Amino acid sequence: MKEYTTDKLRNVALVGHQGSGKTSLVEAMLYNTGAITRLGRIEEKNTVSDWDEEEKERGLSLSTSLVPIEFNDFKINVLDAPGYPDFQGEVKNAIRVADSVFVVVDATSGVEVGTQLAWEYAEVYQQPIVVTINKLDRENSSFERTLQSLKDAFPEYKFIPVMIPIGEEADFKGVVNLLTMKAYFAEGKDRSDLPPEMLEAAEAARTVLIEAAAEADDKLIEKYFAEGNLSPEEIRDGMRKAARDAYLKTVPVFATSSTKNIGTVPLMEALAVYVGPPSERRVQYLDQAGEKQFLYAPQSDAGPLAAYVFKTSNDRFVGTLTYFRIFSGTVHSDDRYFNSTRGAEERFGGLMIMRGKDQIPMPVLHAGDMGVVSKLAQTKTGDTISSRENSFQIVRPSFPEPLYQVALLPKTAADTGKMSQVLTMLSESDPTLRWRQDGEIKQTILEGMGELHVNIAISRAAKFGANMDIAVPKVPYREAITGKGSATYRHKKQTGGSGQFGEVSLRVEPNPGKGYEFKSAVVGGAISSSYFPSIDKGIHQVLESGAIAGYPISDVLVTVYDGKEHPVDSKDIAFQVAGREAFKEAFQQASPVLLEPIMNVKIMVPESLMGDILGDLNTRRGRVQGMETEGAKSVVTAQVPLAEMMRYGNELRSMTGGRGLYEMTYSHHDPVPSNVAAPIIAEGKKHMQHHEV
Repeated sequence: MKEYTTDKLRNVALVGHQGSGKTSLVEAMLYNTGAITRLGRIEEKNTVSDWDEEEKERGLSLSTSLVPIEFNDFKINVLDAPGYPDFQGEVKNAIRVADSVFVVVDATSGVEVGTQLAWEYAEVYQQPIVVTINKLDRENSSFERTLQSLKDAFPEYKFIPVMIPIGEEADFKGVVNLLTMKAYFAEGKDRSDLPPEMLEAAEAARTVLIEAAAEADDKLIEKYFAEGNLSPEEIRDGMRKAARDAYLKTVPVFATSSTKNIGTVPLMEALAVYVGPPSERRVQYLDQAGEKQFLYAPQSDAGPLAAYVFKTSNDRFVGTLTYFRIFSGTVHSDDRYFNSTRGAEERFGGLMIMRGKDQIPMPVLHAGDMGVVSKLAQTKTGDTISSRENSFQIVRPSFPEPLYQVALLPKTAADTGKMSQVLTMLSESDPTLRWRQDGEIKQTILEGMGELHVNIAISRAAKFGANMDIAVPKVPYREAITGKGSATYRHKKQTGGSGQFGEVSLRVEPNPGKGYEFKSAVVGGAISSSYFPSIDKGIHQVLESGAIAGYPISDVLVTVYDGKEHPVDSKDIAFQVAGREAFKEAFQQASPVLLEPIMNVKIMVPESLMGDILGDLNTRRGRVQGMETEGAKSVVTAQVPLAEMMRYGNELRSMTGGRGLYEMTYSHHDPVPSNVAAPIIAEGKKHMQHHEV
């Protein structure tokens, strides 16, 4: 592949709901440009984008694939992002480094969850949006119905068809390019004059296109009002301005069938026109003082180096592959560059571009391009590559909080040794994947965006030698008190030699929001000050293991007000035991309760499903905080116990046919209702007694 300078580069994030045909569309583009000689198919597991074994096995895109397409002297870097909601982190990173967002919408289903997610991220980064309505050859497909679905879902946008279909469903045989009023048929390259039966519809749609183009430029709108028409070149110029300006909210709409290869060539022609060049992209960075600045990039090949790492992949045989976008400057093979995020220098040996899994070596990549380098030692996803002399960091995206978690159990002792290293490696590659040792529930927890996301991570961990079983995590309950209590405990033990003696009188009371506090109100030297740390240590043993059900104790104030000691037999261990047992007794007298974590939950579903969602939340002890409408979807905010939300993603997907989304963050701990708490406490006591024995 030849070198491409900045003006000949286009960077497009190809996004949309799972199954909308993104990967097949990439195949058609590659086929039409001669990069491949046969259209691959998902069912045959031979597409360029979905080359990973996991992707082939599941028939799903699981990570963003970089596919450069050479067309009409341009290189279009297509980032084929997954459509499954579990992998929205991949979508966000792809949109972050692209210069335009290309949304693929299924003509049979209309706007879906993946469409809405991608749209939201495009708005966050103020990215221009282009849409194609795909799968127009399928049964029950409809261009007009899908166009209306887009208008209903995103009412603040103007959707302007640039192509319209010739026929639909089994009769879909081509598209009309409204700019040239020519027809394109199968294979994409066959053109002809407009079929007579399409003339009226095409002229009406072309009028809408002309008006949208004119609105983007004062000179064009003056000419349109004066003459009532614009030339094809003027229409293209106006729509180019409208499409490249995210603030105008004008969205060009195309019509395609990726598997039949209809409409894909005029679509590529449009991408070169409507997608802005890298020179029009700007990106935020943090300067050396930590202040946010805007980098208008790329300044030029000679400008200061600014590259952002948007993906890293790990392979047992190839090693680590690091994907980056150059916002300014150039990158040369075998040169050394500075990772300003980690303060480390890296050698870029083996510079290449990727087309799916195929590696194409490159001596240099220019400003605005995307590339891959292998075997970097310290660079991770989200890092910035710059020069040591002009060091700064490009602002990373913010990612949603994980929604699904599992407890991990290593299968063997050897797996235990590898687990930490492998999980850290996977989490550094994927910002939406996290793992931790949870001290409250004493489990290793892996968190992700959904069941599939976590299962894929566990499968990949096994390939690196860390085999793990999974379980539902324990709920991090806590114990607390709602009243006051006091107790005196004397520990006296006499054996052959010196004995043990310590007596402690203490009281407990709630300490909301302040955690554990320990105070002394002893007067007259009843207990020497040297024994207070021992009493505190004994109480801490109960704080960790609990007094009623085996869960940590929070927000309690303990005051020691009296006690006794023996001049010979008193010692550290005696006051540890006395303090511990006095605390247990006082805690039991202070109206103890079990607390559970309450989560802030935001659920987004089609309006028709709102009743089902509200009914389900009621069964989960949820408290609805508010309801509102955003476009074609309804949004419910509620507070729900974590115990009721452990596998909510699976159940929401089932209830809504995959059309529901939710977000969840921790709010606070609340007392568990007595009828719910009783079996939890009973089970906890059994566990405590078992361990005491």
